[in-house]
Amino acid sequence: MTGDELLLLDGRTGAKRDLVGGKAFGIERMLQLGLPVPPAFVLTTEACRRYLASRRLPDSMWGQVRELIGELMRSTGLGFGDDHAPLLVSVRSGASVSMPGMMDTVLNLGAPSHAGDTRSRFEVQFAKVVARSAPSDPWEQLRLAIGAVFESWYSRRAVAYRREHGIPDESGTAVTVQAMVFGDRDDRSGTGVLFSRDPVTGAPEPYGEWLPRAQGEDVVSGRLDARPLTALAALLPDVHRDLLMAADLLEQDGRDVQDIEFTVESSRLWLLQTRAAKRSPEAAIRHAVRMVTEGLISRREALDRITPAQIEAFLRPRGEFPRDAVVLARGKPASPGIGVGEVVCDVEEALDRTTPMVLVRPTTDPDDTPAMALATAVVTEYGGSTSHAAVVCREMAVPCVVGCGEGTLRALSGRTVTVDGFTGTIYAGAPHMAAAGDGHDPDLATLLVWARAEPGASASALLPELIRDR
Repeated sequence: MTGDELLLLDGRTGAKRDLVGGKAFGIERMLQLGLPVPPAFVLTTEACRRYLASRRLPDSMWGQVRELIGELMRSTGLGFGDDHAPLLVSVRSGASVSMPGMMDTVLNLGAPSHAGDTRSRFEVQFAKVVARSAPSDPWEQLRLAIGAVFESWYSRRAVAYRREHGIPDESGTAVTVQAMVFGDRDDRSGTGVLFSRDPVTGAPEPYGEWLPRAQGEDVVSGRLDARPLTALAALLPDVHRDLLMAADLLEQDGRDVQDIEFTVESSRLWLLQTRAAKRSPEAAIRHAVRMVTEGLISRREALDRITPAQIEAFLRPRGEFPRDAVVLARGKPASPGIGVGEVVCDVEEALDRTTPMVLVRPTTDPDDTPAMALATAVVTEYGGSTSHAAVVCREMAVPCVVGCGEGTLRALSGRTVTVDGFTGTIYAGAPHMAAAGDGHDPDLATLLVWARAEPGASASALLPELIRDR
């Protein structure tokens, strides 16, 4: 360890989440459990506050960064800036409270100029995040990238997200610097996201997606269509088995559903991140009740995990679609619910709308989030159920259908549609809404019984009233 501003992540720091941020805290958890994690260090939220006070990285802090890069080189046997055996690193934000996709990341930093696709990816991402072309010196690349990720704490989208979710500005973000592993190395490499339980339906089975010969941002961005985890099981059964075992271990340790990012490099599994999973309102209710019956959490904890907004979303009516309803598009259901509105494909136009609208995009990225929050539903042409659109919509309880295929924007633009996030279907017009969700769901009834027996729990006072109103 090097004080409160920089820490080498070794599973023994004992650092709290509010100091190292959620990403580094998850890495520490995985290392403590003996799971395979690429070596990393963190510039803490203390370092962030010090940086933002002067808008520069102090010389003493930069000296510690150089020392810790030396530790990563010793761990990997690679050289930072070495043309022949280069150590490449990722520079990632990590606030203590999860803010999915709100701040910036730079991958493949340190890639030599002859590294082809890897270098090209780096240059594009560096220019977007740092707002200038990448210098040739990898140390200067690193210094600029760290500063830019700290600066992203005050990006417009991050500030808006914090205001929406009541996150204090002064908490700051940590920055995790981690050795890169490569899911695009060969045919036995790839990347993916695994949820220890289904975050959409609330089913208890693991759920996730896998993309061969790809890097992590390819899955999250939704630019490429990911495959189900059964494809990983067919190609690399031992890796698939180890991944599921790790997910179970992390869920038991965290006592909550886990969202795990992983990379396979030439048949070797690496875990990059774990955190409590964002989930749909239905999944939140299903998981809370099941985890009590499994003895993983208490009844009070289950009630404290359910918000009034989730119960209200769960109780919303569902669409009753006649047999002759016109289907305009189909995709993957990514966030349950029904949304009706006029299709808008431009983010700025969506932000100006005062009438109900459905946002349709090729894919979404963090800059689209304010418009997504205003939409009655979100639809994308590309991407899977672990893409940015899917994850963010589940957290906001906005109905979402992803991966509808190229041409969806053109086909839907300007039309009034109904998005069925339960089935992944987009219908023409606005069908009659059935009076479903009457409070007789068995899991909701169980929560109601618990709420009456646990008057101090956060949902106890509101849950009976919300159900009675239906």
